[in-house]
Amino acid sequence: MSDGARIGWSVAGDTTRTPPVVLLHGGPGVPDYLGEVAAMVSDIAPTYRYFQRGTGPSEWRGPHTLARHVADLAELLETWGPPRAIFVGHSYGTDLAARFCLAHADKVAALLFLCGPFVGDWRAADRAERDRRTTPAQRERHRELGELPSRTEEQERELLTLSWFTDHADTARGWTWATRSAEERRPINWSMNRDLGRDNRADPLDDHLDELRSRLPAAVEIVGGVADPRPISALAALAERFGVPLTAVEDAGHEPWLEQPEAVRAIVRDFVRRAATTG
Repeated sequence: MSDGARIGWSVAGDTTRTPPVVLLHGGPGVPDYLGEVAAMVSDIAPTYRYFQRGTGPSEWRGPHTLARHVADLAELLETWGPPRAIFVGHSYGTDLAARFCLAHADKVAALLFLCGPFVGDWRAADRAERDRRTTPAQRERHRELGELPSRTEEQERELLTLSWFTDHADTARGWTWATRSAEERRPINWSMNRDLGRDNRADPLDDHLDELRSRLPAAVEIVGGVADPRPISALAALAERFGVPLTAVEDAGHEPWLEQPEAVRAIVRDFVRRAATTG
């Protein structure tokens, strides 16, 4: 990168085909985990994935800012070659995609927002639904682990499992998925999480929605899991404000490709095909 940091990335599929698909993972501070989503479309479009600065093999240099992460994405796109791309963001990755579109609309052929961005007053409903899906003992243990000044590896895995199992419609299966994720999506860059959270609070995406709407490409779609604890009504309100379609995936939570893989595969492939044609 321009500041000397090394960023880890990979590509699958025929790179001569354009536009490519760029997948933006969530977090912030979590390593890339979107391999299953990339595999859904890599036969019809090249798919690029990367580890955001400070996660996985990607180095952390300098302070974490939203502007630096947007700049990283612009530099990567220049390295990869295609002037424009179809961006598929998940969770925090949708916020990154939105901010990239604000800064570089000319480089965005299409946007697929997967379970985000969540704007407006949605956090109280999210907390209430997570409380409903957990026992008092689980909530107390989550609080205890979160307040520890430092955690062992076992405690870190337990905290992440308790944090993530409620993301799923089926919390029994969700516990299995969260346990696996707590092993694979490591280590968590908590400093990055705090820094970008603070940056977002200082300059919330909510304040740029009208500007973002004016910069959106022709092909935009929002996808959400009906059983995501984050209220799908917030995504519906955003879709209405932007004048774009919302696809609600039944019996699925915050990672709908796990609970409804065939439905999500059809949605993503259809969007990429249409976006490639219009783009």
